[in-house]
Amino acid sequence: MVNQRTVVVVGHGMVGHRFVEALRARDEAGAWRIVVLGEESDAAYDRVGLSSYVGTWDRGELALAGNDYAGDPLVELRLGARVIGIDRAARTVATADGPIAYDALVLATGSYAFVPPVPGHDLPGCHVYRTLDDLDALRADADAASARTAEPVGIVVGGGLLGLEAANALRTLGLRPHVVEVNPRLMPQQVDAGGGEHLARMIGDLGIDISLSSGTSDISLGDHGLAVTLKDETVVDAAVVVFAAGVRPRDELAREAGLAVGERGGVITDLGCATSDPAVYAIGEVAAIEGRCYGLVGPGYASAEVVADRLLGGDAQFPGADLSTKLKLLGVDVASFGDALGTTPGALDVVVSDPIGGTYAKLVLSDDASTLLGGVLVGDASQYGVLRPLVGSSLPGDPVSLIAPAGDGSPGIGVGALPDAAQVCSCNDVSKGTLCAAIADGACTVAELKGCTSAGTSCGSCVPLLSQLLEAEGVTVSKSLCEHFTQSRAELFELVQASGIRTFSGLIERFGTGTGCDLCKPTVASILASTSSDHILSGEQASLQDSNDHFLANIQRNGTYSVVPRMPGGDVTAEQLIVIGEIARDFGLYTKITGGQRIDMFGATVDQLPLIWRRLVDAGMESGQAYGKSLRTVKSCVGSDWCRYGQQDSVQMAIDLELRYRGLRSPHKIKMGVSGCARECAEARGKDVGVIATESGWNLYVGGNGGMTPRHAQLLAGDLDRETLITYVDRFLMYYIRTADRLQRTAPWVESLDGGMDRLRAVVIDDALGLNADFEATVARHVDGYACEWKGVLDDPDKLARFVSFVNAPGAPDPTVDFGEKNGRKVPILLGSTPSMPPRKEQA
Repeated sequence: MVNQRTVVVVGHGMVGHRFVEALRARDEAGAWRIVVLGEESDAAYDRVGLSSYVGTWDRGELALAGNDYAGDPLVELRLGARVIGIDRAARTVATADGPIAYDALVLATGSYAFVPPVPGHDLPGCHVYRTLDDLDALRADADAASARTAEPVGIVVGGGLLGLEAANALRTLGLRPHVVEVNPRLMPQQVDAGGGEHLARMIGDLGIDISLSSGTSDISLGDHGLAVTLKDETVVDAAVVVFAAGVRPRDELAREAGLAVGERGGVITDLGCATSDPAVYAIGEVAAIEGRCYGLVGPGYASAEVVADRLLGGDAQFPGADLSTKLKLLGVDVASFGDALGTTPGALDVVVSDPIGGTYAKLVLSDDASTLLGGVLVGDASQYGVLRPLVGSSLPGDPVSLIAPAGDGSPGIGVGALPDAAQVCSCNDVSKGTLCAAIADGACTVAELKGCTSAGTSCGSCVPLLSQLLEAEGVTVSKSLCEHFTQSRAELFELVQASGIRTFSGLIERFGTGTGCDLCKPTVASILASTSSDHILSGEQASLQDSNDHFLANIQRNGTYSVVPRMPGGDVTAEQLIVIGEIARDFGLYTKITGGQRIDMFGATVDQLPLIWRRLVDAGMESGQAYGKSLRTVKSCVGSDWCRYGQQDSVQMAIDLELRYRGLRSPHKIKMGVSGCARECAEARGKDVGVIATESGWNLYVGGNGGMTPRHAQLLAGDLDRETLITYVDRFLMYYIRTADRLQRTAPWVESLDGGMDRLRAVVIDDALGLNADFEATVARHVDGYACEWKGVLDDPDKLARFVSFVNAPGAPDPTVDFGEKNGRKVPILLGSTPSMPPRKEQA
């Protein structure tokens, strides 16, 4: 092509990739040929989502769409190509394969992880948290440490965003994280002192050690790996050290080439992102735009768009940066926006702090309290989507009501309060007006809005707002289960009941399309199990189950399975304990007391499962449903039988509840707890159904859970007698099972109800739907029809036939399964591929 020019891009991260996309989308005439030089072996990937790599270890999941530019003759991508110099006079960049000429050069080299000059920082076991290769190296050391030491410690130097992500990664890898932060609070750049205090308390409750106003003064080799000396002379034995103390711009190429750089690093550019050499541009984290570096992806994308426009003759300028952030750290929502720290002269703070509920919210207002300047949200960031776009605008209501805890009756604000100019997606600079125009032009789903505006395609924090905007504009957001069923899970439940169809094939033939998928098959299997007492491995249902239900056991990391017999309320006889011990000894299983007061046996192969369960069933025990989306356990304290504080018989109540609801299939797992007094030794308020004894009866709490998004259960009714309590639990469970979405826990389900707890009380107590008799009858049929699923397998030769490690060698030992020792405990060792894997992976 005549007059075609070449632009060389140094760096193939998120911002470098965005520049290539932007230039190719605008350069219809093909005036520019693009050569991309990436130092890493991986093409552009989502570095913002780096922590999601831990656990999946699938690099492909983080790959950015179109990062290989396949089929585009104007883009040449070279990976593993490190640039070693720039000759500005000759307009070439030097690589190991020789020089490459450019007409324009774009530096997108990003940043590197800063490692404090602590003695010993370069010892084996010291890591940074920046690339996929970094995480692979960290995983190798963590696995080795776990094989040597019980609960090894991992030190994280830095308590900012990246440091807390690194702490979560260490926890996932089986280490106990210890975060060391030089500032007096966590996330000092994003949250204030009050928010930092809440954040530290909540993260500390997760079992993570925190040292604030501290630092590391020395790292040396120790008995268990590394000996880390903190600023107060405390020495911590650690398996690994992860430096997450910030980043520095990778500006070494620019420095060596004589380009102007900032005092604190970064290549100085003007608002057009041009450096001191007009043929060289800098974008992303390496660019010091008018002297300031921005470490977020949104400003980086904006700089990429500016340079693409400039190369095509435009005059775009960097529009400034929204430094707002919203993320979930270790299961805790954290968000900050605008002038979060209140540095504006005369700024006023409005704070709502709820240490019991675990939330903290602050709005920063102008000196006349009329304009929103910024804010901090910890524990509950649900209002972030509508508050952030209002920065610089007048508040639509009383500031306290905007940040009051959910469920206190405050109205909050919705997307309708936002002006059209409000920036809904800060990463891609998409306003509410642009989104409304796209909806008017026919975009009627979140996916279509993302496709035509790019909103929600980067960090994803604005996606909930897209759904709200569609609803506000009168568009009904699809609740289809999947591409094969246009109905929601609740609608499918009603169709199964009304039609009497008892097979997946019959249901999809009449109400769906295609052959089904990994979403709809297990969901329909759960609905069928919820509406009858048929065995889940009977007939066609067997092929629908996910991996755990397929073998009626929880699959473990090395391909073996766990065995969990039911112990209602933790109640077990001495004879049954003896049988469990004998089984564990005879089959070489690892045993552990679970948090739900049961004994878990780990390490059984598929062919051993029937042999183990035959002995358990003969001892009078039954399946504990630890593998199912159903009732797991009912935890109990010792109650009035033994405890001097006990007000009611919590043990018997727990036994009654567990035997009543055992095997009841539901959208997600259900856990219950019964405490004999307000001292709450069974932690009932952390359960989906919690029962706490009072002097005159029982208080019933619902909608609580632990996990990544912990919730306290809320009081449904108080001082109930036994019969009323069980009736209310019947109704609550059946209302949930009929109307919740797939894999929706009770906590978010209650929150999703129009009216929340008030609506739930109206249905469960006042029979607002007129369905309570039906709810109770359904539970009664379940109780009458319940049968132990493992006994059903043992009594059926056809079902037993599936429990072999290898189809052509029944009973043969599995060569991929082995075990090691860790402080005397048996631990699994991965030797090869997972044996006898079922057709689908377990649902989250």
